[in-house]
Amino acid sequence: MATKRCYYEVLSLTKSADSDSIKVSYRKLAMQYHPDRNVGNAEAEVLFKEAAEAYEILRDPEKRQRYDRYGHAGMDGMAMPDFGNADSVMDLFGDLFGGVFGGAGKGKGRRGPQAGNDFHLGIEIDLIDAMKGVEKKVKIPRDVNCKACSGNGCKPGSTPVRCKRCDGKGVVIQGNGFFRIQQTCSGCGGKGATITNPCTSCRGAGLIQEHEELVLNIPPGVDDGVNIRHTGSGEASRNGGPPGDLYVQIKVKKHSFFLRNGADLHCEVPVTFSQAALGGEIEIPSLDGKKIKFKLPAGIQSGEEAKVPGKGMPSLRGTRMGDLVLHVRLETPRNLTKRQEELLRELSELDHKHISPHRKSFLEKLKGLFGQSESDSSKDNKES
Repeated sequence: MATKRCYYEVLSLTKSADSDSIKVSYRKLAMQYHPDRNVGNAEAEVLFKEAAEAYEILRDPEKRQRYDRYGHAGMDGMAMPDFGNADSVMDLFGDLFGGVFGGAGKGKGRRGPQAGNDFHLGIEIDLIDAMKGVEKKVKIPRDVNCKACSGNGCKPGSTPVRCKRCDGKGVVIQGNGFFRIQQTCSGCGGKGATITNPCTSCRGAGLIQEHEELVLNIPPGVDDGVNIRHTGSGEASRNGGPPGDLYVQIKVKKHSFFLRNGADLHCEVPVTFSQAALGGEIEIPSLDGKKIKFKLPAGIQSGEEAKVPGKGMPSLRGTRMGDLVLHVRLETPRNLTKRQEELLRELSELDHKHISPHRKSFLEKLKGLFGQSESDSSKDNKES
């Protein structure tokens, strides 16, 4: 009986080698001595299995510690793969190469229960609903487990049959050269079993479509384009897994008066000349319909902004309220009374006698533009 070589020697490593070095070394040897590359070479087959056994021990911290202390004798009685069995070696090899050589990788070939498909739904709400939050009732068509067969697709009293094409593994291996491709079995769809006596209610699908009414809770502060996830409200699973999720995408209608920007609301506020010049209290509407009294600062200009703190939108992920941003728009009166016209003419005369600093600067710029000096300007004024 041949003496077993040291596992570190097999992988050309020292006892201080880390897990990455162990993996790299084994991958190199496995590629070198793989049976598909060495057809009919008995020595390569032995070296391939020897490398697999060394890797199985040294990659496991517990087994490696025991081997370092007691050597090969310490492996007696420990559960080990059958390295005389090609499938065991290929499973281990598949852990590194994803099954392209036919290894299923520790039972990973068969697909486990998969979650059901997610369901996507769009819903449109008003801006006031986005501000306060709202409940919406919707009916959605979705797949649910068939009650007649409890979702297994078989007629009551019968059971699924092991798939002959993949022998119940759920996958098949294609290719006979160096590269082998593992694919989901087309005969059973990866389930490992087929239905020979299907349920009459769902025709073997295990699922039926129902229109289910759901109450969607839309939180305050939700914005246009936001997706709200409802866990477990999607499609049912086809192989015993959990249901999928429902994703509700929010569409917020445009408002005729308010424009939203994040948590802030913006609106245009028309003011008269006297209000802009003198300032004073004005009333402005809020999104919820209540009137807000706001003190307009004297001398505010058309196009300037004024903020009303805390009168915007709530934050979806916090307690802070946004602001209401007022955009001042100066209104010019069209139909003046005789008295209004008289007063404005008086004001116009005062404006010429007492030119404001801003207007004076503007006039000086105009004179400079046309090459008129300040002395020429004063002379013209005296002559006039």
